[in-house]
Amino acid sequence: MNSGDAFPRRRFLQTSGAAALVGAATSRTWAQTPREESDPEFTIAQGNIRQSVMGWCFAPMDAVTLARHAKAIGLVAIEGIPRDAYKEVKSTGLDISLVSSHGFAKGPCDPKYRELVIEELTEAIEVAAAVGSKNVITFTGMRFDGMDEEQAVKDCIDVWKEVLPLAEKHRITLCLEHLNTRDDTHPMKGHPGYFGDDVDFCVELIHKIGSPHFKLLFDVYHVSIMNGDVIRRIRQYKDVIAHYHTAGNPGRGELDDTQEINYPAVMKAIVETGYKGFVAQEFIPTWEDPVAALRHAAEVCDV
Repeated sequence: MNSGDAFPRRRFLQTSGAAALVGAATSRTWAQTPREESDPEFTIAQGNIRQSVMGWCFAPMDAVTLARHAKAIGLVAIEGIPRDAYKEVKSTGLDISLVSSHGFAKGPCDPKYRELVIEELTEAIEVAAAVGSKNVITFTGMRFDGMDEEQAVKDCIDVWKEVLPLAEKHRITLCLEHLNTRDDTHPMKGHPGYFGDDVDFCVELIHKIGSPHFKLLFDVYHVSIMNGDVIRRIRQYKDVIAHYHTAGNPGRGELDDTQEINYPAVMKAIVETGYKGFVAQEFIPTWEDPVAALRHAAEVCDV
């Protein structure tokens, strides 16, 4: 660089810095939001993302109390709560965005759980139909000693096809969730041994099923850990995604400046695909005030 280039370079840096400051002053992003800071007056305004909340994450807060806080913030649904709370929760104006079923540990990849999974999925479909929910969650289950992967795939498909006629009758979608197997620090932050730990593999299973009522539960946190390239995969798999979950990575905490996922960009990508389903906040609160954490997450995702 000759001496004549020095001034233009300094001038560029100065003007770029000024522009960045202006941007920071006018737009608060996930990276600029300090930990445990949220607008106590915030309520969802854009509404392009139909936000829900996962009940188990906010224990010991009871489902009805959580529902009332969620409603006040502007969320439209809740999931992962006891079924006996559905009626009272729905009276707050929230929908049930997803009905739980057999759990991730006892899944159809293991033939000894075949009848259990069929029974619990059947029951969950009937419950979903009764409460007006459109989604029931399902899982592959855990690997086991002596497992043959090709046979495990066949067993999963056979079980899901057994219950699909009932789901199709009620227009309920079975949502297959991909989970990470990397995080072994907490029983709900990662699931070592889970068979469906590759989202591309889960999509292959969905294509093998070939039903519009069997789709993917795209958990941004789990996909970030196991596969990455989140936005590209959202665009790639948009036609088979029926539900989304969020959480900060690493740690499955808040969507704040301690984690690496750019959630506003992810939410904008979801909106751009034309998705009309629910996005459920499934982080485990670490802030002193879990309601403030939920409000903050709602603000981050309100694009």
